[in-house]
Amino acid sequence: MADPVAARVHAALDRLAGDRPVLGIALSGGGDSTALMHLAHGWGRARLLAATVDHGLRPGSADEARQAGLAAAARDIPHETLCWTRQGGGNLMAAARSARLRLLGDWARRHGLSAVLLGHTLDDQAETLLMRLGRGAGVDGLSAMAPARAALGVTWLRPLLEVGRAELRQWLAARDLRWSDDPSNDNADFQRVRLRQAISTLDLPMRQLAQSAANLAMARDALCEFAALLAQGARCRAGSLALPLDAFRTAPPEIRRRLLVAGLRFVGGGDYPPRRQPVLHALAVLQGGGRLTLDGVIAETRSGRLWLIREPAAAARSPAGMGGDAHWDRRWQIRGLQPGQQVRALGHAPLAGLDWRLAGLTRDEAAASPGIWAGERLIAAPVLQPACGYGAKPLRGAAEFRALLYMH
Repeated sequence: MADPVAARVHAALDRLAGDRPVLGIALSGGGDSTALMHLAHGWGRARLLAATVDHGLRPGSADEARQAGLAAAARDIPHETLCWTRQGGGNLMAAARSARLRLLGDWARRHGLSAVLLGHTLDDQAETLLMRLGRGAGVDGLSAMAPARAALGVTWLRPLLEVGRAELRQWLAARDLRWSDDPSNDNADFQRVRLRQAISTLDLPMRQLAQSAANLAMARDALCEFAALLAQGARCRAGSLALPLDAFRTAPPEIRRRLLVAGLRFVGGGDYPPRRQPVLHALAVLQGGGRLTLDGVIAETRSGRLWLIREPAAAARSPAGMGGDAHWDRRWQIRGLQPGQQVRALGHAPLAGLDWRLAGLTRDEAAASPGIWAGERLIAAPVLQPACGYGAKPLRGAAEFRALLYMH
């Protein structure tokens, strides 16, 4: 007898992960991720590892993680429980989501996993659309969750986006496969739970809501393409970015916003875009020819271009890099560090003794560039002056900037 759920999920796995020999699974033990584990196991084209994040926020969570591990072991899938200890206040659910992604990302990198499967479903698509509508989100926020997304050095794959939550539980029950029900899914203190209850009361069509999100995703992709066309004249130098000013100023406001956000992430190395209101303020300042700093990046208009350069003070706050080949400030790969040496921001003070103008950089660019230090003694400034045994290479170039225009 045909298995329509397995057919849809296996087809999605073929598209998303057909060339990946090893995959991770984020296994909460709930119905969605449990179904994902069994379906991925039945797919059979990749070796699987699973991890469960125990947030420790309620009694019984440790036992649920243990049960998830037993379910994985029954399929000969290696399993690991990742524990989180909350620190600080703020939004609990947001902090828990962020911690979950970070812990899973660390686990994936530790095991050399290039991709991790997530159990988001068609219902999650529809719920996310409605939640973000309530927050006044724009096209990016209202667009469907992407089947594949890169973040924290890992590719996150969602092969269940065309399958509903009820379908997955029916699939499990028909095979006598058990899962855990998180009691917090019935706690109306949480916005998503209240939203699910409203959807049920109003009998809203989940598949049509998810289709609306997919339609918005197509509109988002068209905006990304337009932004990429206008950015074709972008120049990269020493970790800075210069965009053609005429094209930037005459572009529609949403395209200017996308170009600026991608540029800020390119120079500053942020995993996430800055908040919308500071970006809109920055756009207004730049339209008038002003200069400002946002997310550790200086933005200014000069010589017919919009320049985005690293703020020296932000570079100075970046942790020191150590080791023979070190990454520093999320912008540079440094070669040749010797024992006892560090890479830190060069800063303004040493520029007086360096002929930094020969490098073709501004004073702030030079100050934000890497310096090789032994304690407080400057050994080399490899971006400004060639130094025997040392090298400095930007981690991002034009291709990486273009890729950021398509990231959400």
